[in-house]
Amino acid sequence: MNMRVAPWARADKTTDKSALFSAEVAAEIDHWVAKYPAEWKQSAVMAALRIVQDDNGGYLTEALMGKVADYLDMPAISVYEVATFYSMYELSPVGQHKICVCTNISCMICGSDAIVEHLESKLGIKLGQTTEDGKFTLKEVECLGACGGAPMVQVGKQYYENLTPELVDSLLDGLDAGLEQDNGE
Repeated sequence: MNMRVAPWARADKTTDKSALFSAEVAAEIDHWVAKYPAEWKQSAVMAALRIVQDDNGGYLTEALMGKVADYLDMPAISVYEVATFYSMYELSPVGQHKICVCTNISCMICGSDAIVEHLESKLGIKLGQTTEDGKFTLKEVECLGACGGAPMVQVGKQYYENLTPELVDSLLDGLDAGLEQDNGE
């Protein structure tokens, strides 16, 4: 039984895969594609979206998602479904530092509401917004799997746990001073 989905025809479909991405991006995607049997290369879609998002400054466009679909020989709608389902993908520009705040049960019980309130007050934005200077985006996310260190946030690939308003201030000061890496790179 073949479970692969045949690619849908699109007017803007690119057949020359070498023209889709830079050599570096293509090589990184190919690294992930190689982890799967040839007939299942679509399984690398999540990694490909992350790679392309990182290369594009932290967000995906419809055109980039179409290129991922072409590169992996899959329907564009399947790529869009993945990109819109998972909170790790952004479909519009984000700040230099995306602060993902866990508000799920463990973090909520341990005070994530106070952390969100403090972040919103300190940054002058609400969840889902970006500061005017483009430095910070504040995003509410589901469980990040660090319940033992609740409340917590993720900035880029780094987790910050057992937060207090004072630790949040220290984190923001460090990010503002450029002491942390941008957009998870």
